[in-house]
Amino acid sequence: MTQHVELQAASGPEVLSITGGEAIARMFIAFGGGVCFGMGGFQLLPFYDASRRLGLRHFLINDERAGIFAADAYAKVSGRVGLCDATLGPGATNLVTGLMEALNAGTPMVVLAGNTHRAHSWKNMTQECRQVDLLRPVCKELIRVEMVSRIPELVRRAFTVATSGRPGPVVIDIPEDISHAVYPFPVSEFEVDPIFQSVPALRTRPDGESIAKAADLIAAAKAPVILAGGGVHISGAAETLTAFARSLNIPVAHTLSGKGAIPCADALNAGLFGRYDRIANPLIEESDLLIVVGCKLGEIATKRYTIPSPGKTLIHLDCVAEEFDRTVPAAVKLWGDAKLGLADLQQALAPRAPDLAARWADRPADISARMAAWREKVGERLNSTETPIDIARLLTEINATLPENGYPGAMGAALAKPDAPVLALTGDGGFNMMLGELETARRLKLDFTVIVINNAASGYVKALQHLMYGQGAYQSSDLSEIDYAAVANAMGCRGIRVERPEDLADALRASMERCGGPTVLDVVVTRDPSKMLPGVDSRTVQIKPGDRIA
Repeated sequence: MTQHVELQAASGPEVLSITGGEAIARMFIAFGGGVCFGMGGFQLLPFYDASRRLGLRHFLINDERAGIFAADAYAKVSGRVGLCDATLGPGATNLVTGLMEALNAGTPMVVLAGNTHRAHSWKNMTQECRQVDLLRPVCKELIRVEMVSRIPELVRRAFTVATSGRPGPVVIDIPEDISHAVYPFPVSEFEVDPIFQSVPALRTRPDGESIAKAADLIAAAKAPVILAGGGVHISGAAETLTAFARSLNIPVAHTLSGKGAIPCADALNAGLFGRYDRIANPLIEESDLLIVVGCKLGEIATKRYTIPSPGKTLIHLDCVAEEFDRTVPAAVKLWGDAKLGLADLQQALAPRAPDLAARWADRPADISARMAAWREKVGERLNSTETPIDIARLLTEINATLPENGYPGAMGAALAKPDAPVLALTGDGGFNMMLGELETARRLKLDFTVIVINNAASGYVKALQHLMYGQGAYQSSDLSEIDYAAVANAMGCRGIRVERPEDLADALRASMERCGGPTVLDVVVTRDPSKMLPGVDSRTVQIKPGDRIA
């Protein structure tokens, strides 16, 4: 029995007598909702039925944890709001980890969670739990729908909150009776402001006095360095930052999520800073001024809060005021959008830019020389011919094979950028958690490659146990030897297994050839715990128990 009826009142506005679930689907569509991932239950059946009839692209996943991460990846790559849903109880609780990641990373998402019929709540309904209390701490805002008539208003607010300020996930908790209830909605209720379809929806710029003060500090500096975080990409400020850095010859170091804030091959790119630095940390220590853009300066970026050293002068540009002085005090706090703030800084420095660029003219060559020296230092690992394969050699081959515009990610990234090459890099332990989603990717005919770093271990943990306790002191960190290429082939996907480093390049190229479904590239890497840390990680000496591994 359909619940969808369109009516024309004799003397009033057009109305739609529809279920609450359909009202949500219509609002998702009004906001240009791209794709939605979920696993339904009775509570959300009206939403699913409306998705089918109205053409909302909705895809079944095998685990809600996968659904929310797919939505997260879609949002990160597209800039649009990620959508997913889950039914009550374990469906909703499976969202917690993905919500936490989205909240920390600033990913715009609207997440729909079905809940119990209010007339039956707290009577031990199947799968019932206090999911509102569980989800509230890991989302930007949780909206509980108590009246079916308010659905358009509350979904509108969800998209507004998700895309404004630092973006983040918003949960809409909808009781079963609200989802199934029918209400005559005026058609005008489904009109939305399109600026909230993607990020950043609203921008604000730092005040002029702070910009002027920051510009004076930069002009007086001897060796400034820019530290770029993921906020650069949320703001869409990468090109602006690159232009700013080039106009003044200021080097740029970045976090993992800030990678690409300046092109990787640019002479001013100093690479990662913090825990996984190559040349950036010494550069930061030599600097007399740090310009932090869209970066929270968390544990990894600061190498457990040891970088920068105390006393460094800092300019911090961020759209969230609460991030100022959280870990490192800032001399100037620029509260505003990264793109607008950088543009204002560049304009304020324009009269002095030629002289400053000349003063720092040798810095691009210096950065290039330092990076070349680092590559030479670690060249034995980057070009290792060892079997099993050294992880650094794998990364070298990936960099050589990928086109300049390659995207990391998986299902969400492939849906957001269907024509781009998509590679997901995971360990065998991580792949075990989500192996069932190969069926989802095959069903959706998604072309992407999952590179499985197969070391038959929870490699990071085993490597840390090796560092802390020595050879052979391993506990609960070994996995079974599994041929993941064979598993992929058995699931109707394409599996390629690589055991020798000289075969990597051809295997990577073959894995990126489109085949109408996912490819698993099973790379058998070193079983030596002393070489299991990512790439050419610098933590290669044994430490004493109790030491902090920064």
